[in-house]
Amino acid sequence: MGNRIKIGQIGLAHAHGEGKMLAVRKFPDLFEVVGYSESNDEIVKKNAEKDAYKGLLRMSEEELLDQVDAVLVECEISRLTEVAERCIKAGKHIHLDKPTTGSVDKYTEIINMAREHGIVVQLGYMYRYNPAIMKSFAMIKNGEIGAIHTINAEMSTHHYENSKINMGKYNGGTMFIMGSHLIDLVVYLLGEPENVTSFFKHTGYDGIDFEDNNLAVLEYEKAIARVYASSVEVNGWGRRQFVVCGEKGTISILPIENDVAMTFSDLDITKSHYSDMKEKIDITDIPKDSRYDTMVQDFAAYINGTSENPFTYDHEIAVHKVLTQVCGEN
Repeated sequence: MGNRIKIGQIGLAHAHGEGKMLAVRKFPDLFEVVGYSESNDEIVKKNAEKDAYKGLLRMSEEELLDQVDAVLVECEISRLTEVAERCIKAGKHIHLDKPTTGSVDKYTEIINMAREHGIVVQLGYMYRYNPAIMKSFAMIKNGEIGAIHTINAEMSTHHYENSKINMGKYNGGTMFIMGSHLIDLVVYLLGEPENVTSFFKHTGYDGIDFEDNNLAVLEYEKAIARVYASSVEVNGWGRRQFVVCGEKGTISILPIENDVAMTFSDLDITKSHYSDMKEKIDITDIPKDSRYDTMVQDFAAYINGTSENPFTYDHEIAVHKVLTQVCGEN
């Protein structure tokens, strides 16, 4: 395989699939887009003329897998893992959207299959590429806040009715769809918890009954992580946050995006324990239409062997395991 990767997309139904294809098409020096596969004609009618897919060849899954080096797996969430398995069995690198489904044993089996055959698996958790999150990871790695004792993570939205109906198809509702992003970050920093407790509430707003007001507590030997995800929080977007507290300092990201705001406090900055004392960290946010650019560039680098994915096979298995503990199997 040369440096220019032949890539296609399986499925047009995932909410982030359009954005991923738009990102890939920005980099013709990295990717040659072969086409897409979608078996549902209604989904094709809704999407085929969008800029992401305009001019691309529609083909069967078998035809696409026969021609590509890599696949964007962007089908319905319920089918993500089964499609990923077929791609891996065909020897194709995958960008797999999220959250993934199926049993822990089955998911572990296919991720280990990819590991054994040197197949790249990149999950589509976009906060991995959020500039403030990346900065926080670097600061934590450098020991700037010391040992972590608390993480407070929130990702909420005041969702429209159709979004609520779609989330209600899955165990855990909003926690499964939205909270998975945060669980990914917590597991990256702290690993698998010793104990998980979930609190799932049904508000019933808009006459839609599902788990829409949710909290999960992940317990570690000396740390607690609180993950909150709601579909009924007015201005939830503006309060999305990731706060990490350590023995020497606190990193606060609030809101997480558009426009991101980040502060840092340590024992030198915080002269008074009864005052709000912090320093602003200058972070340039990523425009919404460029949200996935670095992600797909990294995907190419992983495939070409010029960079190594920091989110390992073991990490992806652990995230799926913890998400299943929190929400139940989907």
